[in-house]
Amino acid sequence: MAKRSQPRAGSLQIWPRKRARKFLPSVNWNALEGQGLLGFIAYKVGMQSALVKDNTLNSMTKDKKIVVPVTILEAPSMKIFSVRLYKQGKCISEVILSQDKELKRILKTGKTGKIEDVEKKINEADDIKIIVYSQASKTGIKKTPDIIELGIGGSLQEKLDFVKKEGEKEILASEILREIKLVDVRGLSKGKGLQGPVKRFGITLRQKKSEKGQRRPGSLGPWRPAHTSFRVAQAGQLGMHTRLQYNSKILQIGKADDKINPKSGFKHFGNIKSEYIILNGSVPGTQKRQLLLTSPLRKSKKQEKKNYELLELR
Repeated sequence: MAKRSQPRAGSLQIWPRKRARKFLPSVNWNALEGQGLLGFIAYKVGMQSALVKDNTLNSMTKDKKIVVPVTILEAPSMKIFSVRLYKQGKCISEVILSQDKELKRILKTGKTGKIEDVEKKINEADDIKIIVYSQASKTGIKKTPDIIELGIGGSLQEKLDFVKKEGEKEILASEILREIKLVDVRGLSKGKGLQGPVKRFGITLRQKKSEKGQRRPGSLGPWRPAHTSFRVAQAGQLGMHTRLQYNSKILQIGKADDKINPKSGFKHFGNIKSEYIILNGSVPGTQKRQLLLTSPLRKSKKQEKKNYELLELR
């Protein structure tokens, strides 16, 4: 009989296999390239099929109408809460710019500063990052804003100019993502709670009438050493893990209207009330899940050259 061989069950990409600490993951902003704000907070509405005209060069379906899967996101405006000054990777100062009293009460912050305070300390720093919060109350899903630190592209002076320009204004997705063709989508996968080793790791079912159960591994390991390896498939948490979808193509960005909203609203979401983004393909998470759109970490030529003209949603 031939020797039985198969790859190990379960990817080590998710380790440890437990629920993520926060909904919006941290990002290494120094690894991303671009000008202006490098990220934006959005909320997943759902998936649909879209009729598009393929204008991609050298495509087999060039100038033809095709149907592709798309994901719709709602992207309410954001505001700057504070500005952080960094030197050699450490935060040396933070200036709060937000006038939102309720948000400051929740976060228990100090006095509000001004942009002039940032300019006075700029000579001591070598990098600037901002803390932003989404105006989730403009959507129909919740009131509590999501807060995250975002990086800014460009030189130190260009970063300071961006903070001066957008300091007290609302930051719109249509302005930030207008010239970006591809985005990376970061978020959490759908949570499935406690699951057994068959669904969690994909191990094979044991034979019928097996001792001590079918949906479990045959052995947890030897008696000596008296230790169970983490490689042994066991029951535990499945889902709610941080995932990253590379190079999602932006098909359309616009303001909410009757054309995008169906008569009965989107299932498990409702109506879009602010700006929306339509992406080609799928993204992690369930409806209403908060997601972070960032500049692409590694651009794909295949995705970048795609040119779809959106005709209608189905």
